[in-house]
Amino acid sequence: MGVAERKIREKEELKDQILKAAKRLFIERGFEKTSIRNIADEIEYSPGIIYHYFQDKNEIFHALHQEGFQELRKRMEILGAVDDPMSRLKAMGKIYIQFALENSDMYDLMFIIEAPIDFVEKRDDQCWIEGDSTFNQLRSTVHQCMQKGHFKGHKLEALSFMIWSTVHGMVSLKIRKRVIVLNAAEIDQIVENSYHSFLLILDNC
Repeated sequence: MGVAERKIREKEELKDQILKAAKRLFIERGFEKTSIRNIADEIEYSPGIIYHYFQDKNEIFHALHQEGFQELRKRMEILGAVDDPMSRLKAMGKIYIQFALENSDMYDLMFIIEAPIDFVEKRDDQCWIEGDSTFNQLRSTVHQCMQKGHFKGHKLEALSFMIWSTVHGMVSLKIRKRVIVLNAAEIDQIVENSYHSFLLILDNC
């Protein structure tokens, strides 16, 4: 390996260390209580080195969001082979749930912990393309279901949001351990069983 290649690899490795350290601290302390210095201390570097990679902690948070959405999108790629939109919609929810429960810390960062969304709003490029494409995929599938005669009387945007928020609510309550009020025998499978009940409702739409 040449000098240039080694430097590139070392740079990428350090960037990865920064992101992993920031992720741990954001989850443990929260975004607001985590500083650039905290992240630098975690990886045993000076704060200045972090600014070679990110302009501030908002950009770090956004980079973590991107990682999560890219992984979710990868998992959704298999749905391209599913022609029937209603079958695709049901499978989409299952993949979403599996991703959330298998990556609960990442999901917490993506959707539950208060995010610095102003970083996205102030940018004039498509820096939130990963998040947009995920919802657009859902919206497009719902639209195709409506064209097939499903969901009569519903409006596309509101219905797409309702479906997303329903599944999001299930996994969020499980991740944040708000399901302890339920019957103890049901807790382990509550998300999967609840999603099955939701699918029964969709079958009648």
